[in-house]
Amino acid sequence: MTPSKLPLHDIERWETRRVLKKAAEAHRYLAELKGIAASIPNEAILINTLSLQEAKDSSEVENIVTTHDELYKANLFEDAMVNPATKEVQDYAIALKQAFAAVRQTKTIRLHDILAVQKRLEHNNAGLRKLPGTELKNVTTGEVVYTPPQSANDVASLMDNLVHYINDDDLCDADPLVKMAIIHHQFESIHPFYDGNGRTGRIINILYLVAKDLLNLPVLYLSRYVTRRKADYYKQLQDVRDTGNWEPWLLFVLDGVVDTARNTIRLIADIKVLMADVKHRMRDQLPKIYRQDLLNNLFHHPYTKIDFVIEELGVTRITATKYLDQLVEHGFLEKQRIGRANYYINSPLYELLIRRA
Repeated sequence: MTPSKLPLHDIERWETRRVLKKAAEAHRYLAELKGIAASIPNEAILINTLSLQEAKDSSEVENIVTTHDELYKANLFEDAMVNPATKEVQDYAIALKQAFAAVRQTKTIRLHDILAVQKRLEHNNAGLRKLPGTELKNVTTGEVVYTPPQSANDVASLMDNLVHYINDDDLCDADPLVKMAIIHHQFESIHPFYDGNGRTGRIINILYLVAKDLLNLPVLYLSRYVTRRKADYYKQLQDVRDTGNWEPWLLFVLDGVVDTARNTIRLIADIKVLMADVKHRMRDQLPKIYRQDLLNNLFHHPYTKIDFVIEELGVTRITATKYLDQLVEHGFLEKQRIGRANYYINSPLYELLIRRA
């Protein structure tokens, strides 16, 4: 089946009263999320912690499962033994952050950016599909539920069209969040890669929000919402192909934006409260070592280590060790050991992220 090129020229069929009402609600929460994210003193704190969470959640949609503990430990020690699932989640987080850095500068999403994401996820140069034979099957019954375009020329032409649609707002004056849902559906229907389509498509969602200035940072991720509603997600995708009825799919995505934005607002608010508490207690109990960049380090890395402190604060190993040991002594961190190396856990932050998950 070959999807129609965009735009579809029937926007009235998409933007029903229910869809526009839900889109307005989603925009309110996105604006609130954009504001609270900007209030965190170091943007790397959110980019790092939330991108790792998104990487974990998005990978779970594809049944690639790791734990927070395995993921944070893997980021500490490059030579550590990392299980394949954790490595895939790490690659997702790296792909997301690299793509965000590119799109943040250009405010466009190029085919090159999409290809780079998939290349990082899959560690190959296969690029767009060139050979026929791809089918999407029901994982339980094995029944073929959808056959995406098979011709290499069709795949390439549809992707060129999709990239044009993403970046040229003159092609369609739909609400940007409605467009995001259409873009995601179109990408998944083209299914342009041999593997990595789902994860790449979810990264495109956040890149689009950044490109359209709906968010300044990549802090809204729909993967947790999709994971909890996986069967409905795939059903809604297929129902549009089968019936041409867009409203349920659009409402599903917009509900996801509302749900995820509200949860993320609460999480960032909790991180802010926790940071303020740690800041005040560090000033009172450890005034000689208190520094804003040391506080940032503790929240940038739920698990930190001496090398991170050396690099981010520009101090000697002796000084970094002294800082961390004093923070352990006063209960700000927990010290753990792997082999000959120590690492330090910001337990309240870790528990906060675990509770959200």
